[in-house]
Amino acid sequence: MKKIYILSLFLSYFVGISQENTSKDALRYAVDDITGTARFRSMSGAFGAVGGDLSSININPAGSAIFSNNIASITASSFNIKNNSNYFGTKTKENYSVLDLNQIGAVLVFTDSNPENNWKKISVAINYENANNLDNRIFSAGTNPNNSIGNYFLNFAQGIPINVLENYSYSDLDFGGQQAYLGYNAYLFDLESPETYISNVPSGRYYQENQIVSNGYNGKLSGNFATSYKNKLFLGVNLNAHFTDFTKRFSVFESNNNPINDLPRSSIKHIRFDNELYTYGSGFSFNLGAILQATKEFRIGLAYESPTWYNLNDELIQGIESVSINNPDNNSNPKFYPDVLNIYPTYKLKTPEKWTVSGAYVFGNRGLISADISRKDYSNTKYKPTKYYDDLNIDMNQNLTQAIEVRLGGEYRIKQLSLRAGYRFEESPFKVDYAMGDLTGYSGGIGYNFGESKLDLAYSNSHRNYNQSFVSSGMNDTARIRTIQNNVTLTYSINF
Repeated sequence: MKKIYILSLFLSYFVGISQENTSKDALRYAVDDITGTARFRSMSGAFGAVGGDLSSININPAGSAIFSNNIASITASSFNIKNNSNYFGTKTKENYSVLDLNQIGAVLVFTDSNPENNWKKISVAINYENANNLDNRIFSAGTNPNNSIGNYFLNFAQGIPINVLENYSYSDLDFGGQQAYLGYNAYLFDLESPETYISNVPSGRYYQENQIVSNGYNGKLSGNFATSYKNKLFLGVNLNAHFTDFTKRFSVFESNNNPINDLPRSSIKHIRFDNELYTYGSGFSFNLGAILQATKEFRIGLAYESPTWYNLNDELIQGIESVSINNPDNNSNPKFYPDVLNIYPTYKLKTPEKWTVSGAYVFGNRGLISADISRKDYSNTKYKPTKYYDDLNIDMNQNLTQAIEVRLGGEYRIKQLSLRAGYRFEESPFKVDYAMGDLTGYSGGIGYNFGESKLDLAYSNSHRNYNQSFVSSGMNDTARIRTIQNNVTLTYSINF
């Protein structure tokens, strides 16, 4: 039976108690995606001043007061993601698709016919969406000219006394000590002095592979209240509960045919490092918004989205295997897969706040055009407890920056038929956007109004480039990934 171990601060020379999070782990929760109903997606989410759609309340909660009657909707989507990888000139591809029921919600609209009452309408809505679909597949492979994956384990080992690695078990150590322990038991390095080590991986070139399989979602349940003043000013508020469930399995493989060069204990020819990380938790946020009917045709909107305050938990399983020559234990294929599930203490993550300014021009019953501009400062992303994440928080403050997102959308109606299109551009959250590039997206769709019900269909495409590390430290080489998403969304709405 698998041992369960709750990590604590066991030894004073180890820094931190958590699994080694990075800024990209934080961005998994801080960067938004365009999800929701087909109408919303077909116009690239440019709904801040439009309203009248259940997904629009995620941008501006005042949008539910635009509804003229009770409506419920349900949405299903086909998510397709293609990852093209380039690692030292070797190009690989991975393609993955999944079907998902990603939105369900309803709004109740209450109106007052009393001419003396200026607050004519109240709307109450509840809406659930998969704010981010985290299912993904990435495969990278290529020949690294000089850096071995063994440096990851060597980097953690430096400074740890040899008696710790020899006399303590994997379960006794924190994350950094466990990485050193794995490398020691796979004979990846040998003792050079009491607290320093030398690699047993011969220098030269290394063929390397990285296989990542991710599954999960970020879910968002919104309770919404909105009202209107003289049908000119619309005000709204959301209270949001967030849920996340994410599993990431990644396996790194390395092989070499480099000369041994009289290494002290053994010569490592193959390394396989396996990890399975499970992250789960919940959070809270709120939205405030207003829409002003400036003229009969023109609307302007302003919305604020608070930070999301998450409580997160990590669980980790690890294992390592190596093939070595001249091993003193006469074991040419050491495997070390501790029968241990590491359960780390709960930690907190605060994502940045977001401001959105919107405008929409409505051509009567013929259609509309709309635009949203959003600003989010990713450098304000923070982990807690601060004493364990101080270095990472400083790193995010220095390397992340504010990003502007622009969304444009249009709709044209021909009797019961609606034609829609949209465009989306989002700046990189990094100051140096080579770590993660800008996102560009396009969308289109159609809808048909049957009277008491509607059917909407949308197609959206987006792409973004970013760097993917094989391991988190000890070697800085990354694969360049180009991610292309193609999504088809179908929504059924009914008046009741």
